[in-house]
Order: sequence, then C-alpha cells, then structure tokens
Amino acid sequence: YAPRFVLFENVRGMLYKNHKYLDLIQDQLRSLGYIVEHKLYNAVRFGVPQNRERLIVVGHRGTWRSPDVSLQRHFTAGEALGELAMQVPPDARFLTPSMDQYVAKYERASKCVNPRDLHLHLPSRTVTCRNLYGATGDMLRIQLQDGRRRMLTVREAARLQSFPDWFEFAGSEESQFKQIGNAVPPLLAKALADAVRTALLLEDLDSESIKLAAESGKQFELGI
Repeated sequence: YAPRFVLFENVRGMLYKNHKYLDLIQDQLRSLGYIVEHKLYNAVRFGVPQNRERLIVVGHRGTWRSPDVSLQRHFTAGEALGELAMQVPPDARFLTPSMDQYVAKYERASKCVNPRDLHLHLPSRTVTCRNLYGATGDMLRIQLQDGRRRMLTVREAARLQSFPDWFEFAGSEESQFKQIGNAVPPLLAKALADAVRTALLLEDLDSESIKLAAESGKQFELGI
C-alpha cells in the first residue's frame, strides 16, 4: 500500500554534498508513481524569528502547491524573546573567561565581521543542538548590558523555534536542547501541514469528480 502523500525535510546540504543520496530517494519515489518535487524553504518567511533553511521533499499525485508566504516582514529575535532577553534567571549559564578567549580566537580564525552574539534587532541565526549546548565558538548567546554573555535558556531557544510557551519538553536540559535544535519549527510545520491538507482535499475532489462523471456516463448509456 502506497501512502497518498510523502513529505520529509532535511538540511540544505542534501542539495550539494549529499545530492546523490537525494537523487536516489527521488528516483525511488518516482518509480512508485509519485510526482516528486523539492524546494529549499527559509523558516523566517513563515513567521519564525530565525534564519533556518531546510530542504523539503514532496511526493504527490499532482495536487501539491507550495505553502503561501504572505508575511510583510520578518520577526526578530528580540520580538520573540521579549522580556526574557535581558533577564538573568537563577540557573543562568555564563561564558567563562576561557570560553570568551576561545570565542575570540574562533571569530578571528573564521574572519567573523560581527560577533556571534544574538542580535536582537534581527532574526536569529539557525538554532542547532551544537550552538545551544555545545561549548563552541558558534554558540548562541546574549550579551547583557554589563558586558557578560550568557547562554540561552530552554524557553528562549524554544521561542526562537516558534514553540509556544505552554509547550513542555521532557528529560534533562541537554536532552531538551537537542529536542529543540532538531525540531522543525512549528510555524513552518503548520504551513506545510496546511499545504498537504489542501492537496489531499483537491485529490478527493478530483476523485469525486471522476466518480460522478463515470456515474453520469453510465446513466446516459442506460437511458439510450
């Protein structure tokens, strides 16, 4: 039994370094009778306060239409974090002097023009497991007014992914960061789900039209 619709996402690297693997998957889907399309989507265009490009691959029967993008502007990290941005929670994790030195060395080596701190007037960089919890120079962090730089909390990371505040994550802090970093942003997921729902409804309408046409033809033949 073949599903009526196939959709999956992955990192943009599948279009480049791993394109042979992507080609193989698409060829196999076509051999099963699907029309296959792929497209790179940036979550920031769907209301997510984060530049996050993801490859979406769709296998359909002819009714797929890409999600509509009607945003007039992009939302910023500052708008998403709101009052949390300049607060210092009791369990706040700050960059140590040695980490600051490592970050400075990392930015010099990578010829970074702007510090990799979170710029609140812009959408966030891509949220990943590594830059939420790993001790790397790529880490997402907020620079406070006193100059200290602190790492993001679970709730702040979730907001940058467009999770509502009522959504709860289970497990250790590291596990929660992994869940957030690996997630498809809910607002992008909703747009894709709405597009799938529309495609399936159109498919049902087409099937019903064919059925009605066939029944009308039978009735015409019986009349003759």
